[in-house]
Amino acid sequence: MQMTTALLIVNPCDDEEDNMAMLACHSEQGEMFLMTRYPDEDALDITLDGEPSTLEGVKVTLSPTRLLIEIAPGDVDALNGDDCLEIIHSTAAGDLPEVEETLQNILKGTGTYISQIG
Repeated sequence: MQMTTALLIVNPCDDEEDNMAMLACHSEQGEMFLMTRYPDEDALDITLDGEPSTLEGVKVTLSPTRLLIEIAPGDVDALNGDDCLEIIHSTAAGDLPEVEETLQNILKGTGTYISQIG
């Protein structure tokens, strides 16, 4: 599955939401993707077009123009039957460190984060 978005919206630690880490985006076709995790939870939540799923073992790779989210074959319902979601983004280079921090907070202890940011 693939989406294209102008911007990855992130918050590494939302004080108003019990320190939840959040990454979201809206595709050019109007689809919404949301990945969140509270610091005291063992799993993360992925919501695609309003359908939430709780997952463990998620692998995320971030590059300057691409975010690849890979999930276990048994969890494909979370991504409408696909085991990966590729998000093509145009996030400004200066904003990528905050995206990276957010992903690290979301995946710490429950998933794998791979950085391809130079």
